[in-house]
Amino acid sequence: MKTPSRLSVNVNAVAVLRNRRDVPWPSVTHLAALALNAGAKGITVHPRPDERHIRRTDVEDISKMLREELHGKELCLEGYPDERFMELVKEVRPTQVLFVPDDPSQQTSDHGWDFSENMDLLKDVIAQAKSWGVRTSLFVDPEPSQPPLAAEAGAERIEIYTGPYGACHSDKEAEKVELEKVVATAEAAKAAGLMVNAGHDLTVENLPALIERVPYISEVSIGHGFTADALEHGFTQSVRRFRKALGEPVEL
Repeated sequence: MKTPSRLSVNVNAVAVLRNRRDVPWPSVTHLAALALNAGAKGITVHPRPDERHIRRTDVEDISKMLREELHGKELCLEGYPDERFMELVKEVRPTQVLFVPDDPSQQTSDHGWDFSENMDLLKDVIAQAKSWGVRTSLFVDPEPSQPPLAAEAGAERIEIYTGPYGACHSDKEAEKVELEKVVATAEAAKAAGLMVNAGHDLTVENLPALIERVPYISEVSIGHGFTADALEHGFTQSVRRFRKALGEPVEL
């Protein structure tokens, strides 16, 4: 029996490259299919209001491909839960929605939710997503106080922001400190009855230590690090490399 993967490939960076020219390549949908056929569990996309990378049509095309050709694979829609985004979630019905507290001008998600200011909003949008049969996840800082608040909001999962951990690639002592914060947050989520996802600046180098300490992680969402790896090794081989780093039985 095959071991299911925990790797969700974020293809936003592919869309950034495509959008530099008025041409349809590189194809976001084609490269998403390559990643899925190589063993990734799913695809993550973060469509922003200005469509500076992922476009609404990309979301629709990937969703159609999963529905018609790649059964059993997952789509995670990531975004700030404004009215437009919620309409997209309702229309597409992804496997999972990850709510992030992004300002439209942000380059990338770089902090978790402030629950003291957003609890009512989060309870409302989580309830909506659940009513559409969509699994819900909230982006949280690596702080153990956060998972119980995510549970209070009604989320089924959290995604721990691992950017501070990934940023310590050249400082092993600082990396250990940041890893402990991620581990403590994951333990708090487990105690609160939540599933644990992780994402941001994860690489084949720093994933093994994370998985060793938090073996119950359900999903890692990787975009920038994956794309950088794929520029050298190719999409198919990079899926194998990241799955290997996750401890999954694959041959390189």
